[in-house]
Amino acid sequence: MNVTTFDPNKISVTPAACAHIRAQIEKSGHRHLRLGVKESGCNGYMYTLDYIDGPEVDDCVFDVAEQLSLYVSKEDLPLVTGTEVDFVTEGLNSQLKFKNPNAESHCGCGESFSLNPEA
Repeated sequence: MNVTTFDPNKISVTPAACAHIRAQIEKSGHRHLRLGVKESGCNGYMYTLDYIDGPEVDDCVFDVAEQLSLYVSKEDLPLVTGTEVDFVTEGLNSQLKFKNPNAESHCGCGESFSLNPEA
């Protein structure tokens, strides 16, 4: 399988998010994580995270940390390029947060976003 490697600076993952993702991958019994986008939510799009054992033919790989790669389909890549993934704790709640420069707005619940028309 031929997977294209892109500049890891196009999608970044904070150290806190790397630690969380590694733990979740280990718990899942899979080997990797795929970041995606689907049409949904009250604002247009929402992020998807899938634990996978290997890349699909159209996946791009981002080496975001030592021994941690994030996969994104070529179709979703323009929607997430430049995104920073962070792991944030607010009060008793912890979650992955996505800082996407292509997003024009986010819904109040934080589950969905709309795209900048130029993205």
